[in-house]
Amino acid sequence: MATCEQDTSFAALELPAEFEDLGGLLHTDLHAVVSMLTQRARERLLLTRREHQQLQCDLWNRLTEAINESMAPLSAENR
Repeated sequence: MATCEQDTSFAALELPAEFEDLGGLLHTDLHAVVSMLTQRARERLLLTRREHQQLQCDLWNRLTEAINESMAPLSAENR
């Protein structure tokens, strides 16, 4: 049986220095949001473990990307 390579790497929050102190709080909140949404999807849609893990990774990475892109222009160096 062949195995598939899965890209299950989770993106990191990259906040400007002015917001670094919020990194832990944002990480915790993101984790809670992703967990709630994926758990509900797993229960309601009967996702397989693989689908559940892929959904977690996709949600995390897209939410993190949105935060990183939105916050980058707010650094002091870009003002």
